[in-house]
Amino acid sequence: MKFNRRHWVRLAAASVAATWLGVAAIAAPASAEDKVTVFAAASLKNALDAANAAWTKQTSKETTVSYAASSALAKQIEAGAPADIFISADLAWMDYVAEKKLIKDDTRSNLLGNRIVLVAPKEAAKPVEIKDGFDLAGLVGDGKLAMGAVDSVPAGKYGKAALEKLGVWPSVEAKVAGVESVRAALALVSRGETPYGIVYETDAAADPGVAVVGTFPEDSHPPIIYPIAVLSESKSADAKAYLDFLKSDEASRFFTEQGFTILK
Repeated sequence: MKFNRRHWVRLAAASVAATWLGVAAIAAPASAEDKVTVFAAASLKNALDAANAAWTKQTSKETTVSYAASSALAKQIEAGAPADIFISADLAWMDYVAEKKLIKDDTRSNLLGNRIVLVAPKEAAKPVEIKDGFDLAGLVGDGKLAMGAVDSVPAGKYGKAALEKLGVWPSVEAKVAGVESVRAALALVSRGETPYGIVYETDAAADPGVAVVGTFPEDSHPPIIYPIAVLSESKSADAKAYLDFLKSDEASRFFTEQGFTILK
């Protein structure tokens, strides 16, 4: 059989294409199902990033994490966003997804605890005695009090509850700058855009631009609990092993270094 030059060119091109397809198949990145996809409260970022690095080093498995307010994450899960693990900053949003049968109930547990604090830009920080009727409105002055949105973001809900219990909420309600996450509230204070903010103790520890000026009494708000669970639609074979790792002594140190308490 004779082959003209054009035929040889076609054969060569086909051979190159096949070679590249083979290389692409070998070099293709792991599929989404080969990774553990985590939806986690924004306040967990520093500690969870460190824990995930340890998990990957130990197992060679990868994680993908979406950090946001627990409310936003729960709504995304409800809308069908693909994820394997949900870590909420409060019980209410975990209850929300549980009621919709979106988690595996037997994997749910309470992982961590936290506290809420009053922060100020570091260069302007002065101690504040947080007690019944303390003059937070006077401290804020003409500025704003940065908080997570008080109707949805857990840190904002805890903060509002504490201010109500202390009899301060009516005087500061109009001064609140409610934002989409506790990390957004922290950033407002760190940049000096607001004179004070209410955030988690762990967030304050993660930002050198702020200082804690007071800690809210633990009996002034509901207990701050971070529940964790595997989602019902998880396709990851490693999701449960990852959850167990986060509850291990090895992972606990990453959370305690950031100021969380261990509840497992």
